[in-house]
Amino acid sequence: VQLQASGGGLVQAGGSLRLSCAASGRLFSSAVMGWFRQAPGKDREFVALIRWNRDSTPFADSVKGRFAISRDNRKNTLYLQMNSLKPEDTAVYYCAKGPHYGTQQSDYNYWGQGTQVTVSS
Repeated sequence: VQLQASGGGLVQAGGSLRLSCAASGRLFSSAVMGWFRQAPGKDREFVALIRWNRDSTPFADSVKGRFAISRDNRKNTLYLQMNSLKPEDTAVYYCAKGPHYGTQQSDYNYWGQGTQVTVSS
């Protein structure tokens, strides 16, 4: 399984970005998929996850109401729509595929390479 994240960039506060994560290999459509992020000097943290059937999409409190997660199982692609971006959203964003439904890094066994999101004030 390979995961390729893209869509990051530089955006002003209040702006929007949509991240994509293209997955190769089998079993994407049945997998739990998640987004994590890591800001400079901080630990990697959970952002959002989505079940294979798009049911139950928990979000970190810091992004609730601003971010949306979705997936297209036919295209083997995961998305993260980020609206009303804040400077504190600046981080490298990682997509991940997990065998387990959870918000911990240990719930995921495949990771993308990360895409940088920078939000200027």
